[in-house]
Amino acid sequence: MIATCAWAAIMWTGPTWERWVLAGVALTLAACLALAALIGPAARYLAGERTPLTDVERTEMTAAERVEAVNSARHTLVQAVTGLVVIGGVVFTVQGLSYTAQTLNTTQQGQITDRYTKAIEQLGSTKSDVRLGGIYALQRLTTDSPRDQDTIRNVLSAFVRNHDGCALQPGEKTLPKRCSDAGEDNGPYVRLPADVVAALTIAPTLAASDESGDVTDRADFSFSRFPKADLIGAKLTDANLTGANLTDANLTDAFLIGANLTDADLTGAKLTGADLRGRYLLDANLRDADLRDAFRRGAFRRGAFLTDANLTGANLTRANLTRVDLTDAFLTGADLTGATLTGADLTGATLTGADLRGVRGITEQQVRAVAAVDSSTKFGPLE
Repeated sequence: MIATCAWAAIMWTGPTWERWVLAGVALTLAACLALAALIGPAARYLAGERTPLTDVERTEMTAAERVEAVNSARHTLVQAVTGLVVIGGVVFTVQGLSYTAQTLNTTQQGQITDRYTKAIEQLGSTKSDVRLGGIYALQRLTTDSPRDQDTIRNVLSAFVRNHDGCALQPGEKTLPKRCSDAGEDNGPYVRLPADVVAALTIAPTLAASDESGDVTDRADFSFSRFPKADLIGAKLTDANLTGANLTDANLTDAFLIGANLTDADLTGAKLTGADLRGRYLLDANLRDADLRDAFRRGAFRRGAFLTDANLTGANLTRANLTRVDLTDAFLTGADLTGATLTGADLTGATLTGADLRGVRGITEQQVRAVAAVDSSTKFGPLE
């Protein structure tokens, strides 16, 4: 019977409370069996009585001994019943605590779902401050519910892509003028809405990594359009900016470590002091980009960091790379015609197949002394 109830409790597919009833019955029966063994054979054995009393031995007992035996039996039965009550109380207490924990967890999940739903509704508002509140509400949710981090990162990334610098904003009927004439001049820089900046900043912090620390899921800003955008000091570490339009954008002191800028258009972008360490700048267009050092607010700033960066096939035509750190960077097949490399650190850089014709601030001998070149690397004046 006990085994049947225990097996049924384990295999039961019905309501949870029925499973707990079966488990309680199994535990109660097991407790009764254990108590019977303890107050019967086990008790006699411990008292030194190896065999039951015979009829002759019982008739020889005095009246006082018989009364004492009855009282002892009654006392034992009372203790047994008390033990069963205690065991039953423990079982039902455990069931109550488990039910309470499940109810609390369900309530918490319901609250999280409600908060998430409300935050998503806020993102669809026509008011910038309401959308901003929704973004920060989602950020808070990543702390209270870590398992929703990936979903929230994707939501914020989609928000950025749908509200980028060249997307129609609520109430607008035509695209901003800068989206059609980007590249014609270098200013003025456009300040992005606060909600877009918030999403652009928060989403990269939610990137997922594997056990080795390599980023597996990035904030996806691919093909976003931010021409002439003011992105000074933007924190875009490990972001996916594949194919992004950042022409003439101001990325001074921006954090782009590990960012994927494959096929990104950075024509004329200002990258003074930007940190571009990473591997993903393949075929990026950095024509006329400014990556030189600068003096800001009276403090000296180094040039952009491109240590270990992969700039294979990148277009760096006429780019200003003054004092840029290109240590161990991959510039295979890169177009550096007319670029300024005054004070640039090319130690360990790979320049096989690169076009260095017309570069300024550095000689062919200086390049060959520190960087890896081959017969396909082009030097000399522009034709």
